[in-house]
Amino acid sequence: MNPPTRIFADLTQPEIKTQLTRNPLVLFPCGSVEQHAAHLPAGTDIMAATRICELVAELMNGLVLPAPSVGVTPMHMPYEATVTFTPATYQRVVVEICESAAGHGARELLILNWHEGNIPSLAIAAEDLHRRVGMRVATVQACYVAEELYGDACNGLTHAGEIETLAVLAARPDLVHLDRATGGSELVTGQRMDRLRRTRTFQPVLTDIRQIAPSGWYGDPSRATEERGREMMDAIAGHVAMEATELLAQLKGAPD
Repeated sequence: MNPPTRIFADLTQPEIKTQLTRNPLVLFPCGSVEQHAAHLPAGTDIMAATRICELVAELMNGLVLPAPSVGVTPMHMPYEATVTFTPATYQRVVVEICESAAGHGARELLILNWHEGNIPSLAIAAEDLHRRVGMRVATVQACYVAEELYGDACNGLTHAGEIETLAVLAARPDLVHLDRATGGSELVTGQRMDRLRRTRTFQPVLTDIRQIAPSGWYGDPSRATEERGREMMDAIAGHVAMEATELLAQLKGAPD
């Protein structure tokens, strides 16, 4: 029998023990608490990551670990809606939570991230959890999966734009206020600056989000609907589950 929920913190001790015995896979959502203009909540990124984790956990028969809402986001600190960890603190939090799960039998870990500022810290944490703790670990940059699948239809992955609005509409539609989506920065400039920091060859260090979007956000969320949001998240989860299942199977067959 499957557990009544995939959320680790909502289950009882016997339910968690049974599930980890049945399938030792845990998922760890990663996001941030940062300003997303006047139309989206500060928790946009962690809401997106958590919702995708829940969907993937259903498809892969895993559990979603309790994770901090806060990530590494100094770029948004000029705005009051932002709180941040230092990279070292975030790495330690990720490692200690996942290491606790490993102590109870979790052997496979899927880290699912929706915030670019977390990427360096997560790479170090994942390496530690594999080499020192012995977990098989795969990290998924879910925001980039969304861009690959929906970027052409949604003018790319923009901050507080259509893709992120769709994600929140799928998770918490009551927190989306499209009537307040005014004053966004110019799309082409924002896309050009974001493209510069997403290449494999050059990684500029930006002072804050205003170098990408002077208003703090850019994109056009006006076409976003709750139905399209659910469709997008289902598609992302299906893609992640398919790829992650194959990847973890390959890791399981490789020498430790």
